[in-house]
Amino acid sequence: MTSAQDPQLIRASHAPTFLVECFRELLEELGEVEIARQLPIGQPGALSEPPQWSSKLTQAYSIAFQLQAMAEENVEMQQRRTKRDGNDAHHVAGSWEYNFARMRDAGMDADAIRQAVGQVRVEPVLTAHPTEAKRRTVLEHHRQLYLHLIMLENSMFTRREQSEVRTDIKALLEQLWRTGEVLLEKPTIADERSNVLHYLAGVFPQALLPLRRRLEEAWAAFDLAGRPQMPRVTFGVWVGGDRDGHPLVTAEVTEETLMDLRAHALTLARDNLLELTKRLSLSDFLQPPPEDFLARLHAMETILGEAGRAAVARNRAEPWRQFINLMMAALPIGARESAPGVYERAGEMEADLALMRKSLVAIGADRLAERLLDPIIDQHVAFGFHLACLDIRQNSEFHDSALTELLRIGGGGGEGYATWPEAQRRGLLNRELESPRPFAHAEAVLEGEAHTVMACYRTLNRHYRLYGGDALGALIVSMTRDVSDLLVIYLFAREAGLMEETPDGPICPMPVTPLFETIEDLERSPEILSTFLAHPMTQRSMAYHARRNGTALIQQVMIGYSDSNKDGGIWASRWVLYRAQQALVKVGEQYGVRIRFFHGRGGSISRGAGPTHSFLRALPPKALGDDLRLTEQGEVIAQKYANRMTAAHNLEMLAAGAAGATAAWPTSGGDADKLASIMDRLSKQSSEFYAQLINTEGFIDFFGQATPIDAIESSRIGSRPVRRRSGTRTIADLRAIPWVFSWSQARFFLSGWYGAGYALEALRNDDPEAYALLESHATDWPPLYYALNSVAISMASVDREVMEQYAALVEDEAIRERCMDLIRSEFDRCRERVEQMFQAPLDQRMPDLCRRVSERRDSLRHLHNRQVLLLKQWRPLRDSGDAAAIEELEGELLLTINAIAGGLGSTG
Repeated sequence: MTSAQDPQLIRASHAPTFLVECFRELLEELGEVEIARQLPIGQPGALSEPPQWSSKLTQAYSIAFQLQAMAEENVEMQQRRTKRDGNDAHHVAGSWEYNFARMRDAGMDADAIRQAVGQVRVEPVLTAHPTEAKRRTVLEHHRQLYLHLIMLENSMFTRREQSEVRTDIKALLEQLWRTGEVLLEKPTIADERSNVLHYLAGVFPQALLPLRRRLEEAWAAFDLAGRPQMPRVTFGVWVGGDRDGHPLVTAEVTEETLMDLRAHALTLARDNLLELTKRLSLSDFLQPPPEDFLARLHAMETILGEAGRAAVARNRAEPWRQFINLMMAALPIGARESAPGVYERAGEMEADLALMRKSLVAIGADRLAERLLDPIIDQHVAFGFHLACLDIRQNSEFHDSALTELLRIGGGGGEGYATWPEAQRRGLLNRELESPRPFAHAEAVLEGEAHTVMACYRTLNRHYRLYGGDALGALIVSMTRDVSDLLVIYLFAREAGLMEETPDGPICPMPVTPLFETIEDLERSPEILSTFLAHPMTQRSMAYHARRNGTALIQQVMIGYSDSNKDGGIWASRWVLYRAQQALVKVGEQYGVRIRFFHGRGGSISRGAGPTHSFLRALPPKALGDDLRLTEQGEVIAQKYANRMTAAHNLEMLAAGAAGATAAWPTSGGDADKLASIMDRLSKQSSEFYAQLINTEGFIDFFGQATPIDAIESSRIGSRPVRRRSGTRTIADLRAIPWVFSWSQARFFLSGWYGAGYALEALRNDDPEAYALLESHATDWPPLYYALNSVAISMASVDREVMEQYAALVEDEAIRERCMDLIRSEFDRCRERVEQMFQAPLDQRMPDLCRRVSERRDSLRHLHNRQVLLLKQWRPLRDSGDAAAIEELEGELLLTINAIAGGLGSTG
């Protein structure tokens, strides 16, 4: 550090409240002195009287929470850098070093570790559930703020330069303040698509290079021979493809999304090649190119015609630049999309990049190959010409209605199909799949669900015929109840022409994926999958995909963490998911098929979130199989991927964790079978106790009044309806996101712990020996630790005082006390049992989380007070017909919902 630096400013920039203090100063300078004074964030107990609320103050709270989280993110990143610089990186849980240490302890040498890392495939899927659909403008403001925060770490900056950076930070904060954090109108699908494109095109491409560098750094630190092989990182997306209960996701939206993704991918490819021409200025006077490289160059020049001749006319005597010019001319962009010699598939460009890399190695320029070509190859492998795979998801009941209409048009006698027994449904489907005839002529007028489904599938078919299948992910069936729910997809594909003829018979070029969500469906999933894998169409389609991709036979299965939690509580959800994966792996082994699990995790603990390394270690043996696909939802996308280095760190957690968990699986000695049997008992008891609460007389009224679920249903958060079917008011029809979101807003976090305490205490009373065995493995058996830790995290976020405040909103005193008695007693019981299992109070077990909760307690309580007051005013007003007053209060409620979610770092 130079003498011209300001050490005090550097230290201040490391503090989690640094940006909030800058924001407070800015507000004072803008004349918002009262707003600034009433921001107690970072100053517990600083505000002695209740705030004087206004929309501006609520917005200020929301922004301040975002700034505090951003500063904490920077502090955590600096701490990781310090550990790595001090050769202490193996203590960064989930890092490459952490996993290499475990792999070495398991007896693996460098070749085995290299192979394990190179086989890993990771695919985060950004879903259509944004609970904070910020505009790209706001996302860009946040990105610039974070970059300026990092600038203050620059050891070469003078005191004056650092002061300039701080001034720039305040200017950015003013832009943010004048823009506003919250969308006061419901976001469209286009808004949500813009949100995910910000990450897919603007963040992830820049995160792959530090991911590679981190791998190389860890490899060198462990003195492993040779060079590591980069794991395969790709991306998926649901925005524009997920139509489960979302009527606005039309075929036109899906087509727009596919073309938007393609356009961004091609722009990325062009920009990478353009940058490469500036750097790869090698002369053939100094190093003659290899013959195969020159042969490909001349062939491209010839087939590209005039464009090829123009490409080589530039950069004479610099064949590598000429080659890159030819590659740019071969990109399928604009009017040249179908010109001779233009790349039809991304694999052709990948082959040319590989040839160019080989040519550099051949002339001894290995360093240039590694530093210049490898990062571009990584990006092209990840993004190709499609940027991300678009999955198509729809609900099984919707498909029932669509098929009923198609059968009516085709005279297939499908009246009442939805109520047919499974054998009858399957018989019809099997008969139809043996026939190539469509139900309806191409000109037939379809209505309702049939029109929606067939329009979508015809769009997919057109894209497949034009561009191949790289952009097309899976056909996912929500709420898969039986095999017929999967076989019907083949019929829809046949109807739309989305089939390929092979010598063995027709196949579906898009994989059909069951989504098992409820406890009951998860328990039945092995039987359903076994029958599906035995079907001739499935077997032919799997074989086709294996040949096309050069892989073993693979069947993707999606498992839902959200609805299983809402259905049976957190403990049962965690364990039923574990047991289902175990059983599904065995089914795959019987058929010689590798099961690729797609983990439908949400943004909260209740919906499967939590520390990545703990989640991966808690999966059953063989369930991962080097292949990790999982959803990233809601505010988690911004928390994990908003900034390049944070995104690289979280991708490292996924890739390194997948390699380590697969290669060096943890054990529990000889007690695994006994522990699993105990967990079966706990799962059943916790689920039954959870069901008692859900079925308690008046519970639906309690939930509707003790949480802001009605305000969430009326809010403009996300484009999707909160219920699958409009007009129904049952918990079963409510989506898991608003279910969890509403409990977190009221600080119950009920879905993250209820039922676990009862089950543990029942085991302690009924079988002390089993309880003692469980306690002895609380921290060393990953499935148990993951479940206990998830419950502990949820309980640590509960605020009993706030919880009681929301409960007071329940008008019927008998209902209120009946439900609250159950909730209070279970919370106390659960906390006592979990703390005994961990042999420590929660604040000692997870000090960082408890500290963050404590630091935000006063600020959040002010916001909760405001929200409760608004709910008291808004609920009686809803039936008054005063639209202007209702809209004003709803706007205020939305601001509090966003601010509280920002303070908690959690929604649904």
